[in-house]
Amino acid sequence: MARADRKAAAAESAKTGVMTHRQIMFVLFGLMSGMFLSALDQSVVGTAMRTIADDLNGLSAQAWVTTAYLITSTIATPIYGKLGDIFGRRYLFITAISIFIVGSVISGFANTMYELAAYRAIQGVGAGGLFALALTILADIVPPKDRARYQGMFLAVFGTSSVLGPLIGGLLAGVDSFLGITGWRWIFLMNLPIGALALIMVVSFLHIPHHEAKSKTIDWWGVVTIIIGVVPLLLVAEQGREWGWTSTNSMIAYVTGVIGIIAFIFVERKMKEDAILPLHLFKSSTFSLTTLLGVIVGIGMFGGMISLPLVLQIVYGATPTEAGYLMIPMVIGMMSASIISGRITGNTGKYKIFMILGTAFMFISYIYLSTLNYDWEIWQISIGMVFMGLGLGQMMQTLTIASQNAVEAKDIGVATSSSTFFRQMGGTLGVAIFLSILFNSLADKAGQMKDAIFKAIQANPTLVSDPKNAEFFQAEDPAALIQTDSSFLNRISPELANPIKQAFAESAVTVFFTASFVVLAAFALTWFIKELALRTKSGVQEKAEQAASSMH
Repeated sequence: MARADRKAAAAESAKTGVMTHRQIMFVLFGLMSGMFLSALDQSVVGTAMRTIADDLNGLSAQAWVTTAYLITSTIATPIYGKLGDIFGRRYLFITAISIFIVGSVISGFANTMYELAAYRAIQGVGAGGLFALALTILADIVPPKDRARYQGMFLAVFGTSSVLGPLIGGLLAGVDSFLGITGWRWIFLMNLPIGALALIMVVSFLHIPHHEAKSKTIDWWGVVTIIIGVVPLLLVAEQGREWGWTSTNSMIAYVTGVIGIIAFIFVERKMKEDAILPLHLFKSSTFSLTTLLGVIVGIGMFGGMISLPLVLQIVYGATPTEAGYLMIPMVIGMMSASIISGRITGNTGKYKIFMILGTAFMFISYIYLSTLNYDWEIWQISIGMVFMGLGLGQMMQTLTIASQNAVEAKDIGVATSSSTFFRQMGGTLGVAIFLSILFNSLADKAGQMKDAIFKAIQANPTLVSDPKNAEFFQAEDPAALIQTDSSFLNRISPELANPIKQAFAESAVTVFFTASFVVLAAFALTWFIKELALRTKSGVQEKAEQAASSMH
């Protein structure tokens, strides 16, 4: 296509809002490069976190590095949604990538864990916009009926990053230095070239028409109250196990969070259309129930997402990198379900069935995994992973499409960011709940472990004098070691390791069984969601038509 023709096509799409498949694909390249940046970073950093903590002498502070990123990325999500509606999403997406790159580079030069936590917070501000804005821009340029086909590509990005992340994280964490810089620092510094490429792609290809909002009022009080409401709750979700759920710190967090949420609702009612989270969106029962479903699925999903890698590392002795690879069956299930359900939705316009089937597959997965035994083969766990992936692949894109389709074109940004925000909150809550269940259940099995280990020593007294078991017997509480470094289980005698592995497998079973009830509640809720006919025009198209009609 000649340059003049491309300009003419761009001018036509700006006027009508209709984009060709070629134009859409170019925009998608820009979006996917930005999303890949964020998705890869999360899986890489997670794999290498222990190495980073050891190098910066901050094992006890490593939770703050994760918490800082989580808090800023969660809070930034709804703010990006509203600002994108006002000022245009292209500039916001470029800003988000730029902030993420700056946060990455300074993270690479952190000298303490607390410095790293502060720099990761800056990274999180950028990351908060990448996923929500990408989904919103897709809604701008593709009609709901065709959206599921393209969203499958986004899940492919996450699938690819979840496979590459553990490999890259493991490799860089294992290198002492490269070009005179400590290996783990490249985990952050490599975002500079990847981010620069993403920026070039976005600046070159991400051209979408922007119809200015009638009001450019920014809901600053909404921003302040959502921070007061959400930050304490995210803090207690991340730190509650260490603080104690009924400790003074936790109680202060609960009270502050509740006050903040009440103030936020009051402010949003007063701001009406200009609110960060306009309350009129919840007048749609489809939007309200889909958002609630997202929260419940977010909680239930993390029962497995948190427990499975830990089972692979503690029970099967996998390294974090190997555990990442062993999760590939779930990724394959997720990508397959996403592509197939997307095509069927595009051809039939039906999407509710995938909410029902998605939660059903997740329920089957958890019920199957709740029969786990520590002597299972890897392939037996993989069956459960595949079913979980098949469930998630049908659910994630369908929830977004249903939320976007339930609101007017002018509200697509806040609707997308709101549903993403609530799902993230559900996920954070799920992590807190299920990690507590997992380790509380393990603590309850302390007597069972000690009895089995005592019997093993009685049967074979040489276990005590065996040098490879020295670290086990020197520890005050050997079972508690697995919360800091589970690799000792691979070094000590099997007679001592197996009771701990068995207790951990049984604790994981408790998590899977509990998660199955959460997912069952989600399954029941799907039947009450009203399926609205998928619109055949994109968000930009609808806005262009509204703008044209208002001029006549």
